[in-house]
Amino acid sequence: MKKVVVITTGGTIAMKYDSVTKGLVPAVSGEDLIEAVPELADVAEVEVVEFSNVPSGHVTPKMMFELAKLADKYAAKEEVSGIVITHGTDTQEETIYLLSLLLDTGKPVCITGAMRGASEMGPDGPANILAAVKVAACKEAVGRGAMLVFNDEVHAAAEVTKTHTTSCSTFASPGWGPIGHVYFDKVVFRRQPENLQKIKTEVIEEDVYLIKTVAGLDDYLFKCLAAKPVKGIVVEALGCGNVPLGVKQGIEYVRSCGIPVVLASRVHTGRVVPAYSYEGSAVSMAASNIILAGELTGQKARIKLMLVLGITKDVDAIRKYFN
Repeated sequence: MKKVVVITTGGTIAMKYDSVTKGLVPAVSGEDLIEAVPELADVAEVEVVEFSNVPSGHVTPKMMFELAKLADKYAAKEEVSGIVITHGTDTQEETIYLLSLLLDTGKPVCITGAMRGASEMGPDGPANILAAVKVAACKEAVGRGAMLVFNDEVHAAAEVTKTHTTSCSTFASPGWGPIGHVYFDKVVFRRQPENLQKIKTEVIEEDVYLIKTVAGLDDYLFKCLAAKPVKGIVVEALGCGNVPLGVKQGIEYVRSCGIPVVLASRVHTGRVVPAYSYEGSAVSMAASNIILAGELTGQKARIKLMLVLGITKDVDAIRKYFN
C-alpha cells in the first residue's frame, strides 16, 4: 500500500466553535483530523506530522519556506509516495505557490483545507483530506508540480485562487480550470501544468510589499516604502498593466532608489502586457526598468519576488525569473 505523509498546519479544518469567543478557534490535532476519515485506510498508509496549528492569516512566508523544507525531507524517503498539507484557505494559494517554486521532489505534494470547521454542520474537511490523499497516492500525479486539492478538484499552484469568502467551491483557476478531478474510484487528469518553474535558494527575503492600484492613488505609499527602505514592491495595476499618474510617479521614485518593482494586475485573469503607450501604461514605465509579472496575481508575484531576492538583487536577473 502507498504511504502518504500528512503535514498539518492548522486553519479552519482544525477549528471548532468556541462558546466563549463565539467563533471558530484552533482545537483539533493532526491525529484527530485523520481519525475523522476512516476511509483513508483503503487508500494509503498515513503518517501525520504536526507543523503548526494556526489560522492561515498567521502563516508567514518564512513559515512557508520551512514547510517546503519539511515536505522535501519526508518526500525524500523511498517509502513515501506523496505529501498532503492541511492549511487554512486564506493564504493557501500563496503557500502552495511557494512550495511549487521551492520543492526539490517530483512526488505529488497537495495542499487542502476546509471552509467549514470541524464542529459545523456538514464539515468539508474530511472529504477534502480523503481527496488530497488519493491524489498524493496516485502515480498519474507524479511530475505535475505542487497542487491544490479542494471540493474534488485538482488545481495547478500557479493558476488557482480563492474566489468566495465562504463557499465550499471557493477555489478556481480562472481562465484555465482544474487540471484534474477526484472521483470515488480514481483520480482523472486532463492536462499537464505548463512552465513548472523552480527557484533554488536557501534564503527568503520577506521585506516585500504589495500595493493595489485604485482610482486616484498617488505616490505617498511608495515614498513611505522607499524611506524604510523595503527590498521590493509588487504593484497590482489596472487592466493589463496601467496605473494612475500618481502611481507612475511613485514607481519611478522607488526605482530611482534602486528598489525592484514588479507590475502585476488586480484583474485575476490574463497577462500584464505592454498594449498601451499613454502616460501610466506599462510601456510608459519601461525606462524605469520595471518587471512584468505575466499571469501571476499580485500575492503570487510577491512570493516569487521574495524567493528571487534570496538569489539576486539585480533587476535584469530578477526579470529572467518572471519571464
